[in-house]
Amino acid sequence: MLSVSVVGHSERQILTEEQNEALKPGPLDGIRVVEYGVFHAGPGAGAILGDLGAEVIKIESGFGDPERYWTHVGGLDISAPNGQSLMFEVSNRNKQGIHLDIRSKKGREVFDRLIAGADVFLTNLRKSTKEEKGLDYHTLCRVNPRIIHASVSGYGTEGPMSNIGAFDPMGQARSGMMFLNDPDNPSLIHLAILDQATAIAFSHGIVTALFVRERTGRGQEVHASLYSTGLWLLYANVMTTSILGINPSISWNRPRNSPLRNSYRCSDGKWLIGVHHPEEKYWAPFCELTGQTHLLDDSRFADDAGRAAHSAELVEIFDAVLATRTRDAWMEIFPKHGLMFCPVMRLEEVLDDPQALSNRYITEFDHPSLGRMKIPGYPIHFSACRAGTRTSAPAVGEHTDRILSDLGYEAAEIEKLRQAEVVR
Repeated sequence: MLSVSVVGHSERQILTEEQNEALKPGPLDGIRVVEYGVFHAGPGAGAILGDLGAEVIKIESGFGDPERYWTHVGGLDISAPNGQSLMFEVSNRNKQGIHLDIRSKKGREVFDRLIAGADVFLTNLRKSTKEEKGLDYHTLCRVNPRIIHASVSGYGTEGPMSNIGAFDPMGQARSGMMFLNDPDNPSLIHLAILDQATAIAFSHGIVTALFVRERTGRGQEVHASLYSTGLWLLYANVMTTSILGINPSISWNRPRNSPLRNSYRCSDGKWLIGVHHPEEKYWAPFCELTGQTHLLDDSRFADDAGRAAHSAELVEIFDAVLATRTRDAWMEIFPKHGLMFCPVMRLEEVLDDPQALSNRYITEFDHPSLGRMKIPGYPIHFSACRAGTRTSAPAVGEHTDRILSDLGYEAAEIEKLRQAEVVR
């Protein structure tokens, strides 16, 4: 699609839709975030704020964020072709990087200048570490009373676990998520799922605090944790347990599932899934489209209770029927007749899914060292703003000179700081 955009006073230039989108401002343009965090739950929120257009300055010290070197999860190799950590790229896109020793007097002066001009300070250091380093809210609000002090923890700010660190699997474990699929065999949902959910919830809280500040002029503390996010994700499950006293684990046991709420393997080895509510509405059309109208006359399957009692027999019947055609062939039939089926896709398929591409749920990004790649687009679209990945994750101290220059440091002063190992 093409659209016309005015350039200057008289010159007109035809721009593609993609170019037009790039000209839109980010929703958080003009917001500055200073981040001192590691791994994903905290820095992932910074990346999201960067997706929304905020300027995010990542401070590292020592050997840097340990996620830079996180290239294996158990037996899974998550290193990029150039040896870098893919997870570091996920957590730190859209950021400028400075390497700064905040323990030194000069380093603390640089840090305080950054905080004085910042809107948000973001961290996921433990409570005791924040206090030891002078990164707690009461210290920073003396430098900038309007600062939004945003921190992530494993288990919350109070209670016996308040100063204990945690990783994603621990949040899944404590929140009850690991028993969701099988009440007898606790298992992780997937890689960094709760970390990412926490980053999303955390960024939501930060944006809300910025909105409050716009109304009241006051900064405040914002806190999220792996534990709190896990419980929030399980809102319906927690309520079910609280009110009904049962553990609502729903294992995907195909023979026990209704044939209208089940997954099927097709002739090409690919899968699709159907989820139909209320089932009574869809039972006859499903039988008709699959050539099984004789089942409509069988009293055993006349209602939901009967179909549930004979689910294994029905699933066996429809397993054989759906295995006679490819997944795409069935997907040509079912949706046209109002049945609620969807392909069960592997990530390799998702990257080329026309539905994902046409909605920019999967977009392309030119990475300076990894080349052109497909990445998730920002999940929310704005008519007047743009959001999404703008830059790759920074190398250690990649933007130190630029950041210090913006703070008013002259080239000679920057060199002295570097020689004194305050920055690099």
